[in-house]
Amino acid sequence: MATTNLSDYNKSAIPNAKDLRFGIVVSEWNEKITENLFNGAEATLLENGAITKNILRLNVPGSFELTYGCKHLLEKDKFDAIIAIGCVIQGETKHFDFVCEAVSLGIKDLNIKYNTPTIFCVLTDHTLQQSIDRSGGKHGNKGVECAIAAIKMATLV
Repeated sequence: MATTNLSDYNKSAIPNAKDLRFGIVVSEWNEKITENLFNGAEATLLENGAITKNILRLNVPGSFELTYGCKHLLEKDKFDAIIAIGCVIQGETKHFDFVCEAVSLGIKDLNIKYNTPTIFCVLTDHTLQQSIDRSGGKHGNKGVECAIAAIKMATLV
């Protein structure tokens, strides 16, 4: 369970993103949740100086496909950071475990292979309500948190 509001941050401590380019790869699975995460991330990037034309969105069918979508963007063009947005909700089978592990390791591998940060914005919750709570609900929006991470990592060097 989130212990803080995922949307809280000190705007004065965030570098201006006006000269940065962002790729955002969004899973179409659990679309209500991923759209909320995308909206939070995009709004936060814009609030911190990013320009709409410097934010590219790519949709993929599900969270498992996020790694490939991110890799595609990393090899296609120059971005300062990539954000992978998805939502996997626990079901009755081990499918949840396989997808969560594959996506987390895939994003980790992209961070090792490429010199561009790829931010993990994938909710891995036990229930739909937990995902709602973390995508604009009572715990804030993980998309906001990940956009801030993307700006910070893009300006790290």
